Amino acid sequence: MNTPDMMTPKNRSQQTMAHNMTLLSHHELDGFGGMGEGIAMQLADDGRRILWMAHESAPKNFTGVDVTDPKNPRVIVQTELPHMKVRSNSLDVVGNLMVVANQTKEVNMKPAGFDVYDISTPEQPKLISHFDCSGPYSRGVHAVWFVDGKTVHISSGAHDFQPHNPKDDQIYRIVDISNPSKPVETGRWWYPGTRVGDTAPQPARLPAQFDTGFRAHNTNVFPQRPDRAYVGYIDGGAIVLDISNPSDIKMVSHWNHSPPFNGFTHTVLPLFERGLWVVSDECVQDDGKDWPKLVWMVDARSDANPVPISTFPAPPYDAFAKRGGRFGAHNLHENLPLPVSFQSDTLTIGTFFNAGVRVYDTTNPYQVEEVAYFVPGTPRLAPAGAIQLNDVFVDDRRLVYTIDRFGGGLYILEMNI
Repeated sequence: MNTPDMMTPKNRSQQTMAHNMTLLSHHELDGFGGMGEGIAMQLADDGRRILWMAHESAPKNFTGVDVTDPKNPRVIVQTELPHMKVRSNSLDVVGNLMVVANQTKEVNMKPAGFDVYDISTPEQPKLISHFDCSGPYSRGVHAVWFVDGKTVHISSGAHDFQPHNPKDDQIYRIVDISNPSKPVETGRWWYPGTRVGDTAPQPARLPAQFDTGFRAHNTNVFPQRPDRAYVGYIDGGAIVLDISNPSDIKMVSHWNHSPPFNGFTHTVLPLFERGLWVVSDECVQDDGKDWPKLVWMVDARSDANPVPISTFPAPPYDAFAKRGGRFGAHNLHENLPLPVSFQSDTLTIGTFFNAGVRVYDTTNPYQVEEVAYFVPGTPRLAPAGAIQLNDVFVDDRRLVYTIDRFGGGLYILEMNI
């Protein structure tokens, strides 16, 4: 019989919860299942599907898993980082090229930038080049966006960028890798007032307990609008940039819910045919201390006046806030414009740390509906005491790949909707 003490939130975190999603397989990635926010799929020359994942922290850099048979995933390669004060966190794949971020724990360390790999033989990734972003004020690259085979959009520090506040150290940069052996920067933009020497005033900061910085996070560019970058600028909000001239980038749209909310805009996902943005926050504090961290629907028909029209139904606070670790929104499946990626203007899939992975129907953007979810039980030796699903990718077979931040590794799911 369960006593009241046995039914505390952390005991409940052992339970798996599912609605309209079926677990096909689970892989702990050979004991190194702490994964970052980089998942990409390669359709190899021999027809295999290789899922590439960046690790949350050292000692591992990235892992490749053969998911051709989603019920029997198999690790084919797992690589090491050069030291314990660097992380990869983010990667992207186009064809047989892979771009992997390098971010250091402290400024003025190396490697800080990104690597370009030849993965034509997936079991033997070959380093082609390294783009160096190290410097006295730089920790390197946090996130990469690479979908056209020739341009890498990054959130990164730079050797010649000095922020007023160290929390504002990563800006938006564009790097041409048309020649993968010789990456070249072609443009950059930062939030006005954040750089030493700017004529604009410094931006007003959130209260100290919620101040996570005015810096770039996701920097997404799509073929539907190659002249626009959709940037989550953390405490700077959702920003759209005109990048038609990379040497003269201009802000064309801006929406920010903070204040009064608690900051950290993570992803801006445009739904082009509908004139909408899906905007996700990121929770960065345990036990609901920075709640609410939400997913927003924004009417973006007017560049000059984006208007929020709804929020996605949030997982219940009472069930998850004290379940262990972080609770709130994070990554979205970003409709990657690639043959192996699921693309939808109505279904949105996102991760919510201890509230698992969730699927939403946005057909009515004023009343978004949750249609499926999967919350794994606590992974073995989970330091947070609960699952912490960090990122999600959905392939063209409508299979969902989601990864745990600390130890759970990879979960492969089927949507029953």
